[in-house]
Amino acid sequence: QVQLVESGGGLVQAGGSLRLSCVASGSIFSINDMGWHRQAPGKQRELVAVITSAGNTNYVDSVKGRFTISRDNAKNTVYLQMNRLNPEDTANYYCTADVWASYNIRYTNLWGQGTQVTVSS
Repeated sequence: QVQLVESGGGLVQAGGSLRLSCVASGSIFSINDMGWHRQAPGKQRELVAVITSAGNTNYVDSVKGRFTISRDNAKNTVYLQMNRLNPEDTANYYCTADVWASYNIRYTNLWGQGTQVTVSS
């Protein structure tokens, strides 16, 4: 069984930084796209950033220039460096991945359990 586990969330003041990590574990053969979504109370879940296996990235407009997504393929890990945080970034952040596992099983929309990020003003 393959799973994603996030870490790195917490409470930070506006203008501060946090780095989220997400490790994929299990019988993994390869990982295609990895990404971060977030959901704030009363709001729809949104895609924050995505990175392909080749390292190409894409971001939602509201985080461009402040957040950086990266990955370490050897460690099956994706990161989200978040700088100049503001209260509007407060949300539960979820890691997602498209994973090929053993026995040719593909998990196209694998989600982690989420990590809370709270930005105080």
